[in-house]
Amino acid sequence: MMKKHAIGIDIGGTKIAIGLIDETGTIVAQSVIKTMPKDVTPETKIAEVVIEVKQLLTKNNVEEKQLTGIGIGAPGPLNTKEGTLTEPPNLRTWWGAPVRKWIEEAFNCPVVIENDANAATLAEKWLGAAKECEHFVFMTISTGVGAGIYSHGRLLTGAYGNAGEIGHVVIDPAYGTSACGQKGTLEWIASGTGIARQAQALTGKSMTAEEVFKESNNGNEELKELVNTVYEKIGVGCVTLINLLEPEKIILGGGVTKVGEPLFAGVKAYVEKYAISSAGRKIEIVPAGLNQDAGLLGAAALILQK
Repeated sequence: MMKKHAIGIDIGGTKIAIGLIDETGTIVAQSVIKTMPKDVTPETKIAEVVIEVKQLLTKNNVEEKQLTGIGIGAPGPLNTKEGTLTEPPNLRTWWGAPVRKWIEEAFNCPVVIENDANAATLAEKWLGAAKECEHFVFMTISTGVGAGIYSHGRLLTGAYGNAGEIGHVVIDPAYGTSACGQKGTLEWIASGTGIARQAQALTGKSMTAEEVFKESNNGNEELKELVNTVYEKIGVGCVTLINLLEPEKIILGGGVTKVGEPLFAGVKAYVEKYAISSAGRKIEIVPAGLNQDAGLLGAAALILQK
């Protein structure tokens, strides 16, 4: 019997990844095109994506009629009912772009669009750290902070696909006005860009989050204090999710979590102290099972894990 195949399209701020994925979660083939330059319209860029998809199919002897569907993971805010990217902050030229409609016009198969964090959550359920879970949250901490919620055996997306924006929950107003206009959101404090911004304010020099962690490990007391505070604030975010949703597991992924055990130990210490229920205080907090391919696999999971 022939394997089912789906196309996964992962739209990011700098690149669009496209993959042909089979029902076992194997990436049969993939390619990448740049999202930029800004003077190229989204419609022109999606036309490039369509050409790339057709080439992937041809090269791998998969006919269009054999495709189960096409899944698209995209940054939010978006509108999954209308299939549009509404206001993604890192893709301003794409605001209002009817991405699903453009893809549907080129292919005769189901097309689904979902917030990229939600798509990656499905991938973690399918192939990653949440295979056995019916209730879990996947939180990604990188340039921004987002989350996907899986509860009672299904993805909770909200009315228009934007549920899970934990990065825009206020954690500590003392941190000043965040990019979204609120004061002291989790993303403003604990994202890679947030860590870098605070480190520059402390040291006077431009640093990446990775460099901040490195200098903290090398004994810079000022940065060590910053890093430990960041771990605590991620813990605050986790306690908020635990008290609100009562998951059985929280999965942490994204570039910031590559620092590893110190982050997980700091987060767990806070959760063990402050989650309201005894079950919540004992919750598993684990690293993501999938890394760079989570976006692509998540996009395909929107089709293959229906």
